[in-house]
Amino acid sequence: MDESGFPVLHGLVRQLPLPLVLFASGSDVGVANDRFAEEFLPGQLDSPELRRLAGNAGGDWQPVTLLRRDGREVVVSAQALAVANGVLLVFEEVGSPVLVRENERLHERIAELESATVTDPLTGAWNRPQFERIVDLEMRRAVRSGQPVALILLDIDHFKRINDTFGHLAGDAVLKEFVGRVRRRMRDTDALFRWGGEEFFVLATDVGYRGGAVLAEGLRRAIAATPFPNVGRITASLGVTEYVEGETAESWLQRTDLALYVAKRGGRDRVHVDRQGSSDRSTHRLGAGMPSLYWLEAYECGDPTIDAEHRELFELGNALIAALNEPQSAPATWHDRLHAMLAHLVLHFGDEEALLGRAGYPHLSEHRRVHAALLRQANDLVAAVEGGQATPSRLINFLVNDVIALHLLRCDRDFHAQLRGEDAAGAVRPTAAGAASIGRLH
Repeated sequence: MDESGFPVLHGLVRQLPLPLVLFASGSDVGVANDRFAEEFLPGQLDSPELRRLAGNAGGDWQPVTLLRRDGREVVVSAQALAVANGVLLVFEEVGSPVLVRENERLHERIAELESATVTDPLTGAWNRPQFERIVDLEMRRAVRSGQPVALILLDIDHFKRINDTFGHLAGDAVLKEFVGRVRRRMRDTDALFRWGGEEFFVLATDVGYRGGAVLAEGLRRAIAATPFPNVGRITASLGVTEYVEGETAESWLQRTDLALYVAKRGGRDRVHVDRQGSSDRSTHRLGAGMPSLYWLEAYECGDPTIDAEHRELFELGNALIAALNEPQSAPATWHDRLHAMLAHLVLHFGDEEALLGRAGYPHLSEHRRVHAALLRQANDLVAAVEGGQATPSRLINFLVNDVIALHLLRCDRDFHAQLRGEDAAGAVRPTAAGAASIGRLH
């Protein structure tokens, strides 16, 4: 097999006993490995039958007629597997007892290949090509969802001095430790990429430049907190930007690079934030201080009734928030929206308790007490609105913190695993950062 275009793939699959043919993206002619060349005539690599098979990556095994080296026709079983930058055809004689075993082995090697093509071999962070793919996806997602996304560019201060003083092996160890510290401080939803040398990107979803600044400062402190083994204290400079709708990926990266440059010029071991982004546009469009609740699929428990009622709760919450932020809105309107939400909570809590009773949820009594406490709070708020004693911040705090963040995203998560038939240990519990992010202020 030609090694020039696919050196990693060649090294992984050449030793396999299966005949293989690789079709590079955009190519009409396949390239065979040694086993294929030993058994079959090479002139059939551009046959219509093989090209047709290559166009059906991921399909089932299919019979294919090939010519052996002695000119005899033989029917073999073939499958097309999608790999990085191409399609791999796998061949085995029909009825061969090694077919399943070798196919499983091939899939393991393909997984190794795919990992090698998207990660940095030294640090294990995603590599630069993977960053360029993911950043385009996140830009489109941000436009589609209306939610922000931030970039943090980290650069190790005086890294050349580390290499010159302690050697390149010590420098490699610093890079690995650096990545470990960054990962331990990142959120689960963030992604880490090695851009090149001692520069790394953190792509932070669902936060703007303000939230990105908080994340970056936490990273800076984690890096500088304790000495690195064998080399001592190390610091990093960080630049933070938020994507602005309509700009290109190149423009966004240039702004982030400039923010890092300002941090470096400012003395290093610091964070510089470019304070512009689509979240500011949303604030201007919706009105200063306007919060919005966003429903995400991750909040679903799997029961269609409960999930539908949770989504409706978000809609009623946004209707209440809109009334609170409307200058001409009277407290009577607040009362009506709050009363509608209270009526929905009564209905929803009843449905949820009935469902949990049927499912044998062991903490149902405690869950009922939490529901009752929330309903008492809601009734107290209705009375406060009627008495002219309620403020918008008090109502929003009840909705965002007590009902959404503390109850729906924490207490309710306890029964999600049971409804899905999972072990309790498999339940996904939100982090404090995740719970707080549900009421995002744009």
